[in-house]
Amino acid sequence: MIKHLESSLAVQKILSACSHGLIVSTLLLISNLSMAAQSAVILLYHHVAEDTPASTSISPANFDAHLRYLRDNDFNVIALDRMIDSLRSGQSLPEKSVVITFDDGYSSIFDAAFPMLEAYGYPFTLFLSTEPIDDGLSNYMTWDQIREMSAADVIIANHMVDHPYMLEMRDKESDDQRLARLREDLLKAEQRIEQETGQSHRYLAYPYGEYDPAIKSLLQELDFVGLAQNSGAVGPDSDFLALPRFPLASIYANLNTASTKFSTLPFSVTQVRPDSPVTLDRSPSTTLRFEDGNYNFSQIGCFANSKPIPMTWIDREQGVLELNPEESYSGRRWRYICTAPDPDSNRYYWYSLQWINLN
Repeated sequence: MIKHLESSLAVQKILSACSHGLIVSTLLLISNLSMAAQSAVILLYHHVAEDTPASTSISPANFDAHLRYLRDNDFNVIALDRMIDSLRSGQSLPEKSVVITFDDGYSSIFDAAFPMLEAYGYPFTLFLSTEPIDDGLSNYMTWDQIREMSAADVIIANHMVDHPYMLEMRDKESDDQRLARLREDLLKAEQRIEQETGQSHRYLAYPYGEYDPAIKSLLQELDFVGLAQNSGAVGPDSDFLALPRFPLASIYANLNTASTKFSTLPFSVTQVRPDSPVTLDRSPSTTLRFEDGNYNFSQIGCFANSKPIPMTWIDREQGVLELNPEESYSGRRWRYICTAPDPDSNRYYWYSLQWINLN
């Protein structure tokens, strides 16, 4: 990693200015620069309107406030394909890189968000469910509008044909039949997008953010990148079959809390057990392995519903941590979130686990 960074002008200047007594502090600075330059944050929006469901909406005024904050605080809004290609190939990204994405294809994206993003000069990605567009449903964009955005270099990507619950099996359907149906749906949507826009990136945003190991294996087989809805920053060690994104709607659209998320950094962490987010347990335990990084293991805290989760270090030297929640969680989906402060800035490392209970 340091060898790669030495090719950059910033690091060359740092190294040339170093005396022998500053070697250690310089290497630490290089390490910090390398982490910041090999990470990004993906933001997720749906409606940009005031008359749509609050759970998936941000007002045009608040969306503009997000964009203005990114501009005024020296964030670098980059395209999704640049982020993915750079992180997978080990290339550096600009400091404080942010990617903007939208799901579904609602008309307010074209009417409200698109003009604002063009005015700021910000690239973005639209994950599209094709059937509502083909059926001409109200509150959705038209193919003419989508082609106009495509001509303006907006990335148009896959959100399945009819926005299915991908974990649900239909009546008398086997799991193999479910996966065959999902394969057909995925490829049909990709073909439809390519027919209308000429674009085919093989990026899928999971509807509702739901997936299981079998679905991830399907994406891997078909050479797709998967994007989820559990929050967190993205780095070279992230799971490119389920990249995290920060959903920003309702109370989560508040700029005071969203601004912290814009600048988060990725943990290098592996979920040791279980290997699936699908659970019948209302308080599932999990084991995580945190790799060494520019954070202190003793400052890692994990939370759910804004309350601390009891943690046990199985092997602190190896970064193995067990979470044993005492609370029973309701609803179909919930998350555990782990954070730690970056000692050299006001930024936080951030990682979250998605849980899905089909009952």
